[in-house]
Order: sequence, then C-alpha cells, then structure tokens
Amino acid sequence: MSTGKRIALGFVLTLTAACVALLFFAHHLSHPLPANAHVTSIKVEKAAHRLTLFDGGRALKTYRISIGRGGLAPKEREGDGRVPEGTYRITEHNSHSDYHLSLRVSYPTPEQQRTAAQAGIQPGGDIMVHGIANGFGWIGPLQRMKDWTAGCMAVTDPEIEEIYRSVPDGTVIEIEY
Repeated sequence: MSTGKRIALGFVLTLTAACVALLFFAHHLSHPLPANAHVTSIKVEKAAHRLTLFDGGRALKTYRISIGRGGLAPKEREGDGRVPEGTYRITEHNSHSDYHLSLRVSYPTPEQQRTAAQAGIQPGGDIMVHGIANGFGWIGPLQRMKDWTAGCMAVTDPEIEEIYRSVPDGTVIEIEY
C-alpha cells in the first residue's frame, strides 16, 4: 500500500473513531431521568424522531428515536413497517424482549380493528417502545442513523432501561406524525 493510501486510510479510521466516541460521550453525558420520576404520559412525534416523557403537562425528558422502516405514514396493515398514529396505552413491560427491554403499546384500537376488517386486511400488532436487538447494544446511538424497526419506536439500551423503570402500565402514549 502506498504512503498516500495509508495516510488516507488512517485519516478515515481516526475520523470514524472520533465520531463514534463523540456519539458515545454525547449519549452518556445526557441528563439522566431522576430515579423518582413519575411519568403520566408519553408523546411520540414521528417526523421529528422524538419521544417525550411527561409528568402532567411538564416535559421530563426527550429521547431521539428510530421508527419503522415503512416511512412516516400511519400504520395500515400488518407487515407495512409503519408506526401507528393515535392515542394508546402502555399495556405491558417485557423484560424478556428480543430488543433488550420493551413496553407494549395497545395498538390496534377497536376502531382500527374494524377499519382493517372492513378493508379485508389484518391491522398488525406487537407495537413496542424498545431497545436495540439483543447482542447489538454496543451500536448505541448509531441505531438512530436509519429507521429500521418493523413499526416500533427504538431507543438505546440505557434509554429503554430508564423509560422501562419510569413508565407504569396504563400510561397514555400519543403517537402523531
């Protein structure tokens, strides 16, 4: 390998390492949610790739998220890779998730089930707020570079640990464009 190519390769590797380190430290230096935080609702803004936890009307913390690989349109059918829109509830905490930890969202609503049945399609389900696929937690905030889920909302593993601890079952989650 020529000297010029070695220098270029060294520069690219150094720049890549610096970017990864910056993302890692930016993530870990963020303000943690207080241990006694009381979350009463969640708001998801798909287009902004943002999930915010609230106590009453007061925002407690906002997270950057990855969403479904099917784009920003509302979920219509099983397998479309989209995140639904509407008002739901967190119905379950799953500590045995394939994605570190997860919170189940109550999609589909009875109305969404009726609409899908009238159209002769399945509305889908298994919509979650979750971490990164087990074994890949080291990816951390890099997972935000691409929308990759099957219709869920993904955060890093440390973030889902914080959310999982702070959000009780029954919490309202509003998902909007």
